[in-house]
Amino acid sequence: MAKSLWKKPQGLLIVSLALMIIGSFLAGMFHTSFYSVKVKEISFDADHGQLHGLLYMPDGAGPDNPRPVIVTTHGYLNSKEMQDAPAIEMSRRGYIVLALDMYDHGDSRWTADIPAAQMFSTFWIYSQFDAAKYIYDQPYTLKDETGNAYVAVSGHSMGGFSSLLAMYFDEMNALQSGHRMIYAGIAAGADFSYAGAIAPQDQLQAAYGSRTVGILGGKYDEFFFNKSDAEKTPSELEVKGTVRSKDFTATLSGKSFLGVPADQQAEAGKFYTVQSGDVLVEEKAVRPSETGERVIYTPNQTHPWNHFSPTATADLIKFYNHAFTGVATSDIRSDIGTGNQIWWLKEAFNGVALVGFFLMFVPLISLLLKAPFLRKSVTESVAAVSAPATGLPKALYWIAFAFSVLFPAILFPTLMDKSEGGMNTLIVISLVLLGLGVVGAIAGFATKKRNIGTGSALLAVVSLVLWLVFDNASSILKLGSAFNEPTTNQVGYWAISVALIVVLLMVAFHYFLNKKAGTSFSHYGISLKPVAIVASLCTAIIAVVIGYALLFALQGVFGTDFRLWVLAVRTFEMEHVVTALRYLPFFLFYYFVSVVALNTNTRGRKGGYLLSIILNVGGLVLWLIAQYGKDFLTGVSLYPGQALNGILLFALVPCLVVAAIYARKLFEKTNNVWLASFVNTILFTMITVANTALFWNLV
Repeated sequence: MAKSLWKKPQGLLIVSLALMIIGSFLAGMFHTSFYSVKVKEISFDADHGQLHGLLYMPDGAGPDNPRPVIVTTHGYLNSKEMQDAPAIEMSRRGYIVLALDMYDHGDSRWTADIPAAQMFSTFWIYSQFDAAKYIYDQPYTLKDETGNAYVAVSGHSMGGFSSLLAMYFDEMNALQSGHRMIYAGIAAGADFSYAGAIAPQDQLQAAYGSRTVGILGGKYDEFFFNKSDAEKTPSELEVKGTVRSKDFTATLSGKSFLGVPADQQAEAGKFYTVQSGDVLVEEKAVRPSETGERVIYTPNQTHPWNHFSPTATADLIKFYNHAFTGVATSDIRSDIGTGNQIWWLKEAFNGVALVGFFLMFVPLISLLLKAPFLRKSVTESVAAVSAPATGLPKALYWIAFAFSVLFPAILFPTLMDKSEGGMNTLIVISLVLLGLGVVGAIAGFATKKRNIGTGSALLAVVSLVLWLVFDNASSILKLGSAFNEPTTNQVGYWAISVALIVVLLMVAFHYFLNKKAGTSFSHYGISLKPVAIVASLCTAIIAVVIGYALLFALQGVFGTDFRLWVLAVRTFEMEHVVTALRYLPFFLFYYFVSVVALNTNTRGRKGGYLLSIILNVGGLVLWLIAQYGKDFLTGVSLYPGQALNGILLFALVPCLVVAAIYARKLFEKTNNVWLASFVNTILFTMITVANTALFWNLV
């Protein structure tokens, strides 16, 4: 009886709900350090908009027992939850922590209009300083007798740049106010390259003065900590890009930060006592040099690895322990070792809840399909497309299969960046295919070979559309007020292009091979019954709404969402819904084609689910292995210029794995492609839009 229950939708739904509830409960327990820390979501008006964050308040801390405060924030495309590790570890050690959403990330918003060309010159410059000003005014923030606050700022990537600038802005402000709001700071995954746009490195370092300042730079960071061209060897100059091994302590910039002469070696993890240098305004010294401490940590890890690493977290704990030595209150637990960490348990149970979330949809939809109207999503069963068993057709099938696996990855850098050279090549190829299609159509109809004529004509049409998409790449999903998420625009354009190429292949196979073997249009599961399409759309909307309602409810109770490393299903604001609606048509085209293609090529085959996953992500996984494998083995990646795009795949690949499973399973439930297409589109568009930078005020 029990065994049969688990085979039913009700049983699997119970399991998925249990995973979500238990995972969220245990994640919440570790998030609050076994309820010894109160974690509260806060929002406040700041100089450039409204900022949101999670405030970690240890038991006993407050206006009557002020403590040192750490303001920590995420990098580009991320949100406050990505700072779980330092927030949990430092709050359980007695510090008050604010994990911040930078402007236009997570739930924070920039107020003023932002010209698209200036999009990257807003959020990271001011977020940390604006947050530090808010924290300075709070009664729970520890200050000395002259009004200097014991506040540390820290951040990853762009949040690191924001932290480096916050200390600079604070020093300029202190020259007028007579007190400092920031006592120390450490940047993870950030050097002086972007902050140098506001002030040169020597003046940033001078402004830090007597503060304790650190930088954490991974030896395989995809973006930063590079040598200047003047420092590079001839062979290093030949590498065009930043995805390569590096050591910030060996660069002139790193040595300057540590106060180490250029001809001497610097040591990672060592605190150096330095003279900051004079602060200059219009070339006049307005504050003399001060003595401070500087440190660089260089873990063997990549850029996104920094915020999911016991090693990097231990380095941050060491830094804070050292920086606040002598000024921390007796409530600070410096006796907890740096290796004693629990944040990863919170992340692990977040992951359990995430698995439950994705596991829920198939049994939930199975039950929804029993409802009077929603059951109309189910159409009559259709036979699978016959797979070629022998000879040339079989060989062509597997050649096409291999091509379908590889081409999304081969074209990934070109399509994501819309690089001129690669796009010009694709334009030429599409025009050649257009010409071949026209010639084939004329020849086919002239010789009364209808399949060849019709197939060639359709290939010409698809090739024409491909040419238009490639030739007008700069105008499709262009960053602006309508399409205001830069990386969603990139992924969307890649998805459209990939889908069109898949359509090209499917048309060719249908008219030149499959149709001869007896395959008809109905075999593809593209039901044209309006009621089935509408019912499928309603079912998909209801299922996704229920899924997100559970997320909002569980976060409201336990204070955690569903995530694992860079993949997150998080709650959202109304701006995210509006933005998602704008992207839905583009991703619907991709997921519709994907569902058709996966079921056409794997349904009725042994290992069909595995083949579907391979078709969806096999090439992208191989791309990641080649990219990072070469980097780790040789010190230079396969594509040194693909810094951000490779990182985007860490979240995209698991989404496409789940989408492949839904594509097959929901087709089995309904005998058509519509429900799977709608579920994948709505669900994964919402996940994508809610978990990246959204520039709502772009003009």
